[in-house]
Amino acid sequence: MAMADQRNDKPGRPAAQRERRGWLSRIAPGVRNFAKRETPENLWVKCPETGEMIYRPDLEAALWVTPSGHHMRIGAAARLAITFDEGQFEKIDWPAVVEDPHKFPDDRSYPDRLKAARKATGEQDSIAVAYGHVRGQPAVVMVQDFHFMGGSLGMGAGEAFIAAAKEAVKREVPLVIFTASGGARMQEGTLSLMQMARTTLALNEVKAAGLPYVVVLTDPTTGGVLASYAMLGDVHLAEPNATIGFSGRRVIEQTIRETLPPGFQKSEFLVERGMIDQVVPRSELPDVLSSILKTLMMGRERLSAA
Repeated sequence: MAMADQRNDKPGRPAAQRERRGWLSRIAPGVRNFAKRETPENLWVKCPETGEMIYRPDLEAALWVTPSGHHMRIGAAARLAITFDEGQFEKIDWPAVVEDPHKFPDDRSYPDRLKAARKATGEQDSIAVAYGHVRGQPAVVMVQDFHFMGGSLGMGAGEAFIAAAKEAVKREVPLVIFTASGGARMQEGTLSLMQMARTTLALNEVKAAGLPYVVVLTDPTTGGVLASYAMLGDVHLAEPNATIGFSGRRVIEQTIRETLPPGFQKSEFLVERGMIDQVVPRSELPDVLSSILKTLMMGRERLSAA
């Protein structure tokens, strides 16, 4: 045992390394200790619905759908990667906007919140725009990222939407959006609400060009976003069990003084009542989207021929 200690403490070996080998190396020389930094962080993810701990690589392979079928919220980068063929796409930029136009008072400045959201998501604002192919069908796709300040609609997101609409008209391809939002961005006040009208006008140009606009509602889609471009599609799809509504359940119950039915504002509830067209699991969305876009573009081609 003394000889093992001498080997461990031989000259030239850093003191930190000698200390790290510890007792395991002394009793089993062939086994090394793993440094703490070699262990991946967030290796296990908790299912929000069941509380089950899920191995992260398995969850990623399942497109962030848990074994119980719960569709977890995903960011713009992940959404674009699983939507476009082989994860290949071209990002579309848009004009910069004035930040913090109202000097909004808060316990944390609005520019600081924007900076933190950009660092966390890697996106410039709550909407990311890209061009690519969905199962061979070219399209401009927008993704609203709930991780960016709750997917709130502000001037930056409005400019992104308008840029996407113009790009679709320019390339003569369909426009698709995956919505996920808590509504308008309060730090921008009325300027945020104005984006509801601006995005609607941009959609008029898409429709005037005879191009399809398809909406995929994901969890959650609420507020001013639902009251504008989220419900103006030619076809409305939704992921399973997504919350879709203008106001929250509790607010509505307090207003009408009635208890709402089970599943109210969930995608399955809304498809039964004709508000949306189809509930589609995440893994099937690219195939379903491609089929819809191809069919709608065939109609446009017939009109152009006539």
